[in-house]
Amino acid sequence: MASNGASKPLLPQSPDPAAPKTNGQVSKRRYLRCKSAPLANVDLPEKTNIGSNHRSDSIFGKLHPSFRNVAMYLIGYLGIGAVIFYLVRHQITGKKTVGVLDAIYFTIVTMTTVGYGDLVPNSDLTKLLACAFVFTGMALVGLILSKAADYLVEKQETLIIKALHMKHKVGPTQILQEAEVNRTLYKFFVAFFLLLALIIMGTLFLVTVEKLKVIDAFYCVCCTITGLGYGDKSFSSEGGRVFAVFWILTSTICLAQLFLYIAEMNTGKRQKEITKMVLTRRTTNADLEAADMDHDGAVGVSDFIIYKLKEMGKISQEDIALIMQQFEELDFDQSGTLSPSDITLAQAPSPS
Repeated sequence: MASNGASKPLLPQSPDPAAPKTNGQVSKRRYLRCKSAPLANVDLPEKTNIGSNHRSDSIFGKLHPSFRNVAMYLIGYLGIGAVIFYLVRHQITGKKTVGVLDAIYFTIVTMTTVGYGDLVPNSDLTKLLACAFVFTGMALVGLILSKAADYLVEKQETLIIKALHMKHKVGPTQILQEAEVNRTLYKFFVAFFLLLALIIMGTLFLVTVEKLKVIDAFYCVCCTITGLGYGDKSFSSEGGRVFAVFWILTSTICLAQLFLYIAEMNTGKRQKEITKMVLTRRTTNADLEAADMDHDGAVGVSDFIIYKLKEMGKISQEDIALIMQQFEELDFDQSGTLSPSDITLAQAPSPS
């Protein structure tokens, strides 16, 4: 606030167009424009048959698109598996409870590759069906890992950041900035604590319902979430299999997601080391020659930034060539700069 009480404008006033601009000022303004480019990961509104943006009022219509699609695939997979394995239930041997529950349970342990051995295919038909469902199930688990699980973990980042800064007031802007910087680390923490809760929950359930000793229960939990599934300990009661249908799927996917975040953290660490090396090493004449994209003997700020990004491995020459091709297509008057008229003329529909 100014001393006279007048509020300052949110955006700086435009400079006098008649005032002379130095090369440094022009370059700085171009750089600031680059920083203000819009984000690409914007969710586009869904279109309906009547052309409106109103989404369905059903349960699936209120979910995130990634989560909704995966949920539909998962329900379809489990539904088809339950029906098929229920119809061939007499060709499956082992410890049985209720027909429909056993069919869903068998589908889950097949999909997650746990394979306790408490229910076993006992005919050529059921063996072929199990082979088909294990491959499609593994593909579905991969889809869940890349879509729904990652989305659910990201939704908890705000809670993590607020919990780490309970003594300080953290606004939405600060939350977004910190989430961007430490995104993978926060994902790792969320997945780790969720997995820990699932391990404790599964152990307590096996001790309470399946009447296993604590060591045996923990052993069964570890064999399950890692997909080891020796089969000497498993969920054998009706209540245990109802719990297992939800718990096995959640815990095995959570463990796989945790390992993915560990690999992602190692990759990010390596990328930071490369970035630091690129930014701290001495710049030579050979670097200037390589950075001179238009071969005019001078390296501008955009040339230097692109060269450094290539060294860091963040962009490739192919990426640059594709962007330059798009620029040339939009530069309708071939002036070397883009204007609103260029964009309008270049993207105007051709006359029929």
